[in-house]
Amino acid sequence: MATSLGANTYNRQNWEDADFPILCQTCLGENPYIRMSKEKYGKECKICARPFTVFRWCPGTRMRFKKTEVCQTCSKMKNVCQTCLLDLEYGLPIQVRDTGLDIKDDVPKSDVNKEYYTQNAEREIGNSDGTRPVGLLGKAPSSSEMLLKLARTTPYYKRNRPHICSFWVKGECKRGEECPYRHEKPTDPDDPLADQNIKDRYYGINDPVADKLLKRASTMPRLDTPEDKTITTLYVGGMGDTISDAELRNHFYQFGEIRTTTIVQRQQCAFIQFATRQAAELAAEKSFNKLIINGRRLTVKWGRSQAARGKEAYQDGVSEMGTRLDPVPGLPGALPPPPALEEDVPTNYFNLDPGTSPNVMNISLPPPPGINPPPPGFGAPMFHMGSMGPPPPMGMRPPGHIHYPSQDPQRMGAHAARHGD
Repeated sequence: MATSLGANTYNRQNWEDADFPILCQTCLGENPYIRMSKEKYGKECKICARPFTVFRWCPGTRMRFKKTEVCQTCSKMKNVCQTCLLDLEYGLPIQVRDTGLDIKDDVPKSDVNKEYYTQNAEREIGNSDGTRPVGLLGKAPSSSEMLLKLARTTPYYKRNRPHICSFWVKGECKRGEECPYRHEKPTDPDDPLADQNIKDRYYGINDPVADKLLKRASTMPRLDTPEDKTITTLYVGGMGDTISDAELRNHFYQFGEIRTTTIVQRQQCAFIQFATRQAAELAAEKSFNKLIINGRRLTVKWGRSQAARGKEAYQDGVSEMGTRLDPVPGLPGALPPPPALEEDVPTNYFNLDPGTSPNVMNISLPPPPGINPPPPGFGAPMFHMGSMGPPPPMGMRPPGHIHYPSQDPQRMGAHAARHGD
């Protein structure tokens, strides 16, 4: 039977007396000069039911007061915060962490077995340095791809907000702005997140937050390797102004030889080009959704060739910067593509009507070089345009063709001269 605060005091040596709690950054708050109240043997642990030292503090302005919920022995067994019971390394529920590490640590729930299990865990913690988890968690691998994708890298102070004022929901709150609780619409009672239990979270069963994160992990995007084997460049986005070229090289050099590193400060991105495709694939696999530098989670994608980028932008109507281009009103439409080159296609350089005989079409052209212009009043000479274009030069004409103006039968006096002969 578990020892409680109201029981006999013969087993008081197992009660916990601590000087400082085990907390995560979110529960501790952003104020470095925080003040805590300490109550020795203030409450029973909600897991093992043993009295422990309770700490109480306010994490920040307009935040609710928080206190420790479980003892430090239960916290060290699962490596969780004493208040929120989330993992200290990843900030995730125990069920998600155990699923990612592929471990199943069953803590007994009956009073006698739970007390025996806790005493053995205390003995194991006492033999270690106290900074590392014990049991199956201490023997588990150090990292997991799913946990690195879901891990929270920055504190989530929104979790410390006050609870919703029940009097305001009923329309009976008279304190107005002085009310320390939130005046907001409550969440849907049918929402699974509205039913959370501290014991279910610690034992890793029926945790709605864990179920939501596991569903998100199953639908996370994956980085597909491009078919073009010549692409050895990775795109790194979301860098900000604090990440330098040396920090990028310090991370990516472990995967292979780096050919070039280009940082585009205006777009806060960089391009890492590897010497081999194998090194680029290894870097993309190990860095996608897992690259964190200076506390910033960076986006890692495959680079694209210039031809593929221009073709996609032309097809989708997207500029090189990634913005969609709207059509400009008033501009003519796109020209039709040129016809296919075929040998039997006739050459129609002057866009003549195919039904019109080329021998009948007389086009006034300037005389070829070497021919004097006609006298005034006689008009320009007429040249017959055939299918072969302009007439050939005089030296290339066949015999019998007219090549002097005086031999033109249509000139004035030519008919009379012919009858006189």
